[in-house]
Amino acid sequence: MAQSTYTWQINAMDSYPTHNNQSDVVFTVHWGCVGANTANANVSSYIYSTQSVVYEANTPFTPYANLTSNLVIGWVQSAMGPDAVNAVYAALDTRNDNIINPTQVMLPLPWNSANT
Repeated sequence: MAQSTYTWQINAMDSYPTHNNQSDVVFTVHWGCVGANTANANVSSYIYSTQSVVYEANTPFTPYANLTSNLVIGWVQSAMGPDAVNAVYAALDTRNDNIINPTQVMLPLPWNSANT
C-alpha cells in the first residue's frame, strides 16, 4: 500500500443558538478528508461525513467566533477515536490503491469499437 498524506477540512457546523448557558454551541461537524498518494501526485480520494460533538456544561468553552479549523478537527478526531480515524486513512489508501491498480474495469462495448 502506498503512502499518503491526509488533509482534514471542516465544511460546515450545526449549532444550537443557546445551550448550557452558552451561545452558538456546535453539535455536529461536517468534515472531509483528502488522502493524496505521495508516489503519484495525480491520485487522491475524498471521504465526507459528519461527527457529533458534545459540549458539557461547566467545561471550558470556546466562543464560535474564536473557533479554528485545527481546534474543530481535533474535536472531530477525538470524538471519532483513533480506531475510526485510522479506518478513514485505510479507506482512503484502499481507494487510492484501487485507482492505481484497479481490480475492476469497465471495458468499451466490443461492437462500438473502432475496429468493427
